[in-house]
Amino acid sequence: MSTNKGLALVNRDDDGVNQDFRSDVLAGLSEAQKAIPARWLYDDAGSQLFEDITQLAEYYPTRAETQILRDRSAEFAERIGAGRAVVEFGSGSSVKTPLLLSAIDPAAYVPLDISGDFLRASAEALSQKYSGLPVYPVEADFMRHVALPQAVEGLPKLGFFPGSTIGNMVARTSVDLLRTMRETLGEGSQLLIGMDLIKDKDVLIAAYDDEAGITAEFNLNLVRRINRELDGDIPVDALKHVACWNDSMSRIEMHLEARQDITFQLAGRSFAMKQGETIHTENSHKFSRRTSQTLLLAGGWTPVARWLDDQARFSLILAEATVPRSAP
Repeated sequence: MSTNKGLALVNRDDDGVNQDFRSDVLAGLSEAQKAIPARWLYDDAGSQLFEDITQLAEYYPTRAETQILRDRSAEFAERIGAGRAVVEFGSGSSVKTPLLLSAIDPAAYVPLDISGDFLRASAEALSQKYSGLPVYPVEADFMRHVALPQAVEGLPKLGFFPGSTIGNMVARTSVDLLRTMRETLGEGSQLLIGMDLIKDKDVLIAAYDDEAGITAEFNLNLVRRINRELDGDIPVDALKHVACWNDSMSRIEMHLEARQDITFQLAGRSFAMKQGETIHTENSHKFSRRTSQTLLLAGGWTPVARWLDDQARFSLILAEATVPRSAP
């Protein structure tokens, strides 16, 4: 069965502007520490740039996670079983997905992504690779509850959230997302989630500030998107990409730093930045075994299995939806 054309669940106004995007940008640029949620980095151009990043020598997470999926396929099959609907949150190009689908013999695949054209192209390619697998792409912001297609309503679900995207969020938002995922997937569901591990600071910084400058372009693409979609005039050349390690927060931070004093407008509002002031665009938290367990439990998931790559750089964790209890 080929791909369903997909459900469009993005909140747009009459001019086609994503209202959530506009709201987040205007609110974030009005704060003392300017900040924009990392999910807005991923328009079609940003999604492609991120795929380019995953091929860089400095960027180890994709290779490490792919190794786990490839080498532990028999264990995934045993733990997860056949016949589940795989729901991938923020599917992007679905590069790692075939390794999982080939291992577990699913009944359907539902990729969720906010970048619609990129989503549908990837879903179509995957559908051609697995001609007997129903594929139902859904254009949606997975940070909110998503109504899954009726065709998978009666199937047991496996959420798939690779790439340590959970690390892009602060703890409160991560817990909220995990609870939203549990609501989307339902009782009896499973979640296979990637979490990057704490390691040497120089290795981490290099992964987010590569010599070729691809990550810098990925970060600056957010400004180009704002200018294009929100009628902005932010001077892109007046901003530079910065990546740093915040040890107290156990995270890499990405910022866009003003090279000089600048003023700009977007969506009919005026803003200013002093030289050295930054827009905080992404966090990438790194985890230990204990912090990953605690986060999942707080989000309504009980970890049942954990796998590492051969250099212990990255982890994949399988969790089950925690059964509600009336008391501790």
